[in-house]
Amino acid sequence: MKTSTLIREALREDLGRLGDVTTRLFVPARTRWRGFVRARQAGVVCGTRIAAQVFRACAPGCKVRMLMRDGGKVRPGQAVLAVSGGRGLLTAERTALNFLQRLSGVATATAAYVAAVRGTRAAILDTRKTLPGWRALEKYAVRCGGGRNHRMGLYDAAMVKDNHWLKSEEFAKAVHELRRRHPKLPLIMEADDLRQVRRGLGLGADILLLDNMPLPRLRQAIRLIRKTSPKTLIEISGGVGLKGLRRLARLGPDRISVGRITHSAPALDLGLDLA
Repeated sequence: MKTSTLIREALREDLGRLGDVTTRLFVPARTRWRGFVRARQAGVVCGTRIAAQVFRACAPGCKVRMLMRDGGKVRPGQAVLAVSGGRGLLTAERTALNFLQRLSGVATATAAYVAAVRGTRAAILDTRKTLPGWRALEKYAVRCGGGRNHRMGLYDAAMVKDNHWLKSEEFAKAVHELRRRHPKLPLIMEADDLRQVRRGLGLGADILLLDNMPLPRLRQAIRLIRKTSPKTLIEISGGVGLKGLRRLARLGPDRISVGRITHSAPALDLGLDLA
């Protein structure tokens, strides 16, 4: 979904049929404010341009100055945006902060995972576990936090998961047809045991995704893949959290995919102070 559409729908949801009845009745039309959006905790900022668009949509003629770039680290009390304008700033406040807090939360969570694997060959990737309609924004936030994007959807990579393994009786034929129809698409094959790893290697998978494997089996699988097909990328996934992440990275995978950096990222605490 386009960012402009998402902003429009978010404001429509908040304003409803009657609009901001409180601000309209309690704040004089001539009121002018200056203020700042400040961080109330440390983190990585993301969504400043979107927040600025929300303020401008609700308070025509207002001025918004971005004091932090997306991807920048922020300290408690540090200003992220400077705003000045009329009472529409109050109308915009919650929607602007919703975008900014959510995306900054994803970027901050991602940065913590990236820091935990620093010095290893492993990159931190996101998944498709994103808010409907927010995928492009959340994956942008992952990049701002230093992570990398997995496939954007079902269309830009073929990912063969456990249900595909079970239901395809002519598996090799399906892989061959995939290569014929979509020669440029990467083939990712999920494996949860060594038998599936060997099968994936035999079928020429570009990426082998080792899903929910215990550490001893992961070591065996990674050793087998490196020995048999050094160019095949190795990805670890499944219930990955910060605890134990460094140990997984030291096994030598190329990628570790983490659903939590999007679906469970806590919002970064930011607030608007007007005077």
